[in-house]
Amino acid sequence: MAALSLRQKLEILADAAKYDASCASSGTQRRHSADGRGLGSTEGMGICHSYAPDGRCISLLKILLTNYCQFDCAFCINRKSSSVRRARFTVDEVVRLTLGFYRRNYIEGLFLSSGIIRSPDYTMEQLILVAKALREEHHFRGYIHLKTIPDASGDLIHQAGLYADRLSINIELPRAEALAALAPEKDARRIEGSMGELGARIAEAKEARRRFVHAPRFAPAGQSTQMIVGADPSDDRTILASAQRLYRRHALRRVYYSAFSPIPDPSPNLPSRAPPLVREHRLYQADWMLRFYGFETHDLESVMPAGHLPLAIDPKLAWALANRHLFPVDVNRADKAMLLRVPGLGPKVVGRILAARRHQSLRWADVARLAASPRKLRPWISTPDWRPTALLDREGLEALATPPRQGDLFPAASTF
Repeated sequence: MAALSLRQKLEILADAAKYDASCASSGTQRRHSADGRGLGSTEGMGICHSYAPDGRCISLLKILLTNYCQFDCAFCINRKSSSVRRARFTVDEVVRLTLGFYRRNYIEGLFLSSGIIRSPDYTMEQLILVAKALREEHHFRGYIHLKTIPDASGDLIHQAGLYADRLSINIELPRAEALAALAPEKDARRIEGSMGELGARIAEAKEARRRFVHAPRFAPAGQSTQMIVGADPSDDRTILASAQRLYRRHALRRVYYSAFSPIPDPSPNLPSRAPPLVREHRLYQADWMLRFYGFETHDLESVMPAGHLPLAIDPKLAWALANRHLFPVDVNRADKAMLLRVPGLGPKVVGRILAARRHQSLRWADVARLAASPRKLRPWISTPDWRPTALLDREGLEALATPPRQGDLFPAASTF
């Protein structure tokens, strides 16, 4: 068999990496070379978008070191028994690709994962060699996100954190029983144990940096994980409860939700169809509510009577409709927690309202200037010169309940 070219490897291993959602990615076709060929082209995946805490969009080269794997996870297209075309980068090839894309201003960093080859430790060593070469030999200061291998040694995880901005360990499925059934080589307890150790190392490094300015950085952007949605029968209630537990136990920066995608030669234990993409979107919105809006999973019970979030409207609006007795909210008297539950108000706007009302009583025009979408607020708030006569009329409900467009179904668009 003829050796694969670097471009062929890139096509295979960038496409194989698209199933890992743990860096909020999407394909792109921006910036082609003149004839659409060459390593400068971003056609056919390869470049993804991740979002910084301040909302900036960061372009990353998203690839696998290899899609060979000794594991046989039923939901993974790169599983050992899969018939997909295989490829493997050398460490030097990944370094050259990253630097080449970076110098052309196509990317700001690298997301690197891999199938498990030889052993977890060997695979982790190869990932570290890429990051080490970029940092120490080429003085690369861009963003690096490494997927860590749960069973790799603690020393290797420590080395990875010294070179990477963010590390991630995929929990894969929300229930340990489902993981045991669909990925028998993986163990949910070991994965969570690795997440706990990694979280402890990150916390120790932050404390050391607080006390000693020259203490080494360790994964300063924290850790994240991914859960596959729809590969097992877990409902949204179970998924969100698992996510909230992970946030609290391991101080994760982000849980990513990836809608299951049917794969060739599937296991009979897998569903035949993918879940609707909007379900993934609703989970991201509910996740935002848990992380930034003061909600708990039990608060969402009223909108999940059958265990699933409504698909037609976002969960924050659904919660407000299920709790009409709490509205309208007086913007001049309500506390921060209640203001955050108003559809159309996010943390930034609530902060502006709290600051402005220290100096004056806010009228409707004042709120309209502070809010991004004042029309959405009208049924839910009151001011000295505005009080809705009906919580929602038919026209207002239809406008607020309009399903999202396909182009809106991304986590970065999850605003309320």
